[in-house]
Order: sequence, then C-alpha cells, then structure tokens
Amino acid sequence: MNVALVGSGYIARFHARAVRAAGDRIVRVVSRTTASAQRLAEELQPHHGEVAAGDHLQEILRDHGVDAVVLAQPNSFHEPHGTACLSAGKHVLVDKPLAPTLKQAMGLVHTADAARRVLMTGHMWRWDPETQWLQQQISSGRIGEVVRTEGYGIHEKWGPSGWFVDPALAGGGALVDMGVHAIDTARYLLGDPLPSRVYARISTRFGSYAVDDDAHLVVEWNNGSYSVIQSGWWQPKMPGPEAATRLWGTGGYGSLFPTTVEHGEDRTDPQGLPTKSDHCDQLIYDNQYREFARRCSTSSPTPSGAHEPGLVAVAIVEAAYNASRTGRVVSVPLAG
Repeated sequence: MNVALVGSGYIARFHARAVRAAGDRIVRVVSRTTASAQRLAEELQPHHGEVAAGDHLQEILRDHGVDAVVLAQPNSFHEPHGTACLSAGKHVLVDKPLAPTLKQAMGLVHTADAARRVLMTGHMWRWDPETQWLQQQISSGRIGEVVRTEGYGIHEKWGPSGWFVDPALAGGGALVDMGVHAIDTARYLLGDPLPSRVYARISTRFGSYAVDDDAHLVVEWNNGSYSVIQSGWWQPKMPGPEAATRLWGTGGYGSLFPTTVEHGEDRTDPQGLPTKSDHCDQLIYDNQYREFARRCSTSSPTPSGAHEPGLVAVAIVEAAYNASRTGRVVSVPLAG
C-alpha cells in the first residue's frame, strides 16, 4: 500500500517506521513548509524509495497512486484534511484525537462511511501486548464484573509547548493530549461500552497558557461500571505511567503498567509477550498500523458509527469540558 504522511514532527516518524515494518511505502510527505517535509522525505528515502515532499494537501489528493493517508499534525487540521482525503478515496489513520469537537468527529465518521473508506483513530495503547493480554483476562471473567477503574494520562515534571498549548490548534490541553489515552484504554479494557454521563473538574494550575493542565473525570458507562480518569502536565508526581489503569472487580483486581491480575490469593502475570525497549514502544505503532492496513485490505470496510473509539473519546472529552464549566453531571450524546 502506498501511504502519504501529513506532518513531519516527532510522532510522524513513529508512523513512518510502522508503515515500513508492515512492508508498505511512504510515497509523499506534506508538512507546514516544504523544507520540513523535504527533511523527513530525505530521512525516509533509504527505506521507502523516492518520497515526494510538499506543503499542500492537494498534492496528496491529486495523486491517484496514494492509497492511504496518515494525519500526524495539529488537531485542528484533522477534520478538514481527513474529510478531503476520505472524499478523494483515501483511507485515513488519524493520530489521536480524532477531532477537537464531537461535531467534527461525527462528520469524519459519516464521511468515511459514505465513501466506504477506512477511518481509524490512533489510540495506540489498544495495540500494546500488555493491554491486549489484560483485556482478554477481564473479558474471560478473571476479576468478575468490573465495578470501577482508575486511569492516568499525566506528564510528571514536564509538559509540551508549541501548538499543544494553543487552544486554536489543539482544542484543549492535557485532557486532549494525555487524558484521551486514559479514557480510551479504560474503555478498551472494559469491552468498549458507551459512556452515559460525565462529571469533571478541569483547570490550569501548573503553567501559564490558555489550556488545561489538570483534570479529574468520572465517566459512567452503560454497562454499570465507572472510570476515574486523571490527566495533567507538569504534575509533581504521577500515580502511574501513560495509560496505566487499575480495575476493581467483584472477583478480583487487574492492573495495567505494571500488568497483573489478582484473583483471591492467586496472581497471574503475562508471559511470553514481546519485549519493549520503551514504555511507549515502536512495536505499539507497528501493531496499530498493521491493523489499519488489514482493514484497508478488506473490500467492504465496516461502518464506524457511534462505536468508533476516536469518536467516543472526543464525546467524553467534550462532555467533560461542559461538566467542568457548568459544575453539573453531563449526559454524553451518543446514539447506539
């Protein structure tokens, strides 16, 4: 499959390596400036062959040899660029979040379904071997019915800069950047229920910018469980690494990062999983892209609808901002 990459920053390189690992090719790079696109294109050429570089999305839309597009750019561009690529017949992998608003996210899902193209959100922790192992343990009933979870998306003693702290480009702060990891991971571990209600306290306490750097959410799911989500930047301490999740069930306890299941006096740890060199390892992106490529290879992509993980995460984030602003519990407007 021939792939175009929109964006040339740090995360774009993870996606490019994943494309290569699957045996596909990056054939175009588009970025804010031709110079930045050209730098990445030159890096990729030894492994991908000739890579065209430019600064305008039209270069991708006009190229009938491009099968799929990876969007790795500021969040505000996800909806317009994703819509254009889907409408041009390209499959699209969007680095999280799917879009800054629920309306935009729903528009992307509807466009993908109408075009019968694959739209996938890059919530990469779903593709971590430990996450998948724990989800299998939970779904098999090892800890009984899950009553509650706690999940974390926190930067300890540091935070991002640049477009991440520009509300016009990011659409939010630490909740959009890190909280979505904790939200989606909890949902995946629970078997992908839909959210029903959200309560949140969101503020800016640790830095000087126009976006949030501290958030606590309570998400109620339609399966009767609930999740406590913490996100933040520049926090003095974090309870666990990115996407770490704890689950309390009627028959036991589960933990992701460190990963284990406790059932009575018995403890089960994962065995034989691939070795990671880093917490957020390249293999997670490799696994994610392989799933994207697999979906693209099917003749009839399954409609995404309200259950698309990226759409659900955006719905929860938007409800959380509304809940924090109003001080009320907010219903999440998703149809089944």
